[in-house]
Amino acid sequence: MKKFSFIFDNSNKARYLKKIISKKYKNYSIKKSEVIVVAGGDGFMLKTIKKLYEYKKPFYGVNCGSVGFLLNKYTSKRIIERINKAKPTMIYPLQIKAISKAKKINSLLAINELSILRQSKQTSLIQLKINRKILIKKLIGDGILLSTPAGSTAYNLSVNGPILLLNSKKLAITPISPFRPRRWKGKIISDRARIFIKNLDPKKRPIAAVADNNEIRNIISISASVNKKIKFKLLFNTGESLLKKIKSEQKRKIN
Repeated sequence: MKKFSFIFDNSNKARYLKKIISKKYKNYSIKKSEVIVVAGGDGFMLKTIKKLYEYKKPFYGVNCGSVGFLLNKYTSKRIIERINKAKPTMIYPLQIKAISKAKKINSLLAINELSILRQSKQTSLIQLKINRKILIKKLIGDGILLSTPAGSTAYNLSVNGPILLLNSKKLAITPISPFRPRRWKGKIISDRARIFIKNLDPKKRPIAAVADNNEIRNIISISASVNKKIKFKLLFNTGESLLKKIKSEQKRKIN
């Protein structure tokens, strides 16, 4: 039997699962374990992955939340057998450098998306640059999203962004309620590109940067790119792969 490290959220489902698992299986330390089992919702899973990825262990998620896109279906039966049969999926995060008004440099990772959001009643006024080329000189609106394939069915889809397959090697740039240019729908770019975002009016129009569930406020400029040196291995049951979930969302969007 493999050695597992179990991590539980504080939800009712997670607490119930903890009682069952604690009676049957030993909970090894992260260092001694072969698989990290995470019981919670997508947000808890994202937080745990970014906290523990340096241990280079695969993550198996059990959905104790609502959507559970990065997780497997909730069950308290045959869980070890399911983990042993699970198939790996590799995903790569966005590496983000955000400079705040106080000139503090913040380093962040995003598995799903980087959200740039207006921080006040004023719309944001930002400039968007891809590598050395200006894509949008002045974008006025509520903000903008930079989404990975893994996150393209999350917030990105909710603001009418495109769904990206895991092997597409693409990123999606999607505006949030754009006022000018009003009809700009965004752009799909290579995951080898480097993205630069600048706040053109930080005093009057403050913006916040949110990397998944980590927020930095009063941002002046941001740079972001996919870091292929960092990889997360997620384990999924047969029939519950991340690729299958993404394809399912594509069909649901069409219907």
